[in-house]
Amino acid sequence: MSSPFPGMDPYLERHWGDVHHSLISNSRDQIQPALPPGLRARMEERVFVEAPSIKNRQLYPDIRVVERGSKAKLYSPSATALVADEPLVLRADDEPKTESFIEIIDVETKRRVVSVIEFLSPANKLPGEGRGLYRKKQRECRKGRVNLVEIDLVRRGRCVLMVGQENIPADWRTVYQVCVNRAGPNPEHLIYRVPLRARLPVIRIPLRPKDKDILLDLQAALELAYLKGAYDGDIDYEAQPDPPLNPDDAAWADELLRSKGFRKGRRPRGSTRNGKRRKAD
Repeated sequence: MSSPFPGMDPYLERHWGDVHHSLISNSRDQIQPALPPGLRARMEERVFVEAPSIKNRQLYPDIRVVERGSKAKLYSPSATALVADEPLVLRADDEPKTESFIEIIDVETKRRVVSVIEFLSPANKLPGEGRGLYRKKQRECRKGRVNLVEIDLVRRGRCVLMVGQENIPADWRTVYQVCVNRAGPNPEHLIYRVPLRARLPVIRIPLRPKDKDILLDLQAALELAYLKGAYDGDIDYEAQPDPPLNPDDAAWADELLRSKGFRKGRRPRGSTRNGKRRKAD
């Protein structure tokens, strides 16, 4: 069965380690066929940053897009039924010329990293080493002119998006958030609303300057993760999610779960507590 929530299911945060891996894998598989010739999407491979101002260190991006060779042809993706949701575009200040180029390579194959997609985890958002390392990764992506896509589907911890929450208009600040940081001489940030009560957006993934953006359907990736993880028989929707929802969202979620038979109340005939259908007697 699918999740009773129209978008992000707040109960999945209890299982974030498993969900996180599924989202990464599902997103990689979704965007791979849409990539232009010469580009590949890879998961959790070691890459190194080499620059005069940055000591070599290993990075572990969730998904990275790499360019193979230097003779890739100009390419336009084939027609697709997906339509990207419209983001809020925030213009960023030009980077200093002294930081205009940092080469990010794999030390063995010399493949240049074009884009990085990150599904944020609580470790990135809570005080400690994890948050510090993530901030460092943001700075290195910016200096290296690597596109950084930040997808925040966890409510625990503080906002750590590269753009800074103070720069996002109040009516664009939602429970969850996506920020696409487009690199280049004129960098910009694409902000997507991700409220609890709506479908996850279809977002743009920037590639090389000559390439058209490709699309990533976050809702499709999440639904596949829910299905593969068999969470319909594992999550107790009678309990409250952790962390708890605010009062308004909690009341909305209670009504939603009752109406769909995931909580006691107006439960469809023949369903169990977790929404499974009972066999006829």
